[in-house]
Amino acid sequence: MDSSSYDQLEIPRAVAGEAMKWVPPNSEVDLLLVDERPADVQVPSAVELEVSETQPGVKGDTASGGGTKPATLETGVVVQVPLFVNEGDRVRVDTRSGEYVSRA
Repeated sequence: MDSSSYDQLEIPRAVAGEAMKWVPPNSEVDLLLVDERPADVQVPSAVELEVSETQPGVKGDTASGGGTKPATLETGVVVQVPLFVNEGDRVRVDTRSGEYVSRA
């Protein structure tokens, strides 16, 4: 929806593509229009998302210098996070590479 005119825009899946996997519902994104048609969706270079599912870390796991485990974020995308990250934590992820940046 255009936040200034409240017009509804339908964005084809081919245009939105991979970018939308980083966007939680009801979030704002920048839309590039060419000849008044949606041409591209631009998301921030990093987003903060909640971890909805991951295995719990075991005390002492990080003693050997760390490691990673898969975590499913609130948008459904799976990223590798450090062992100390738990369900419910908010993490910052680089949308260009899909890599964990930090805990938010």
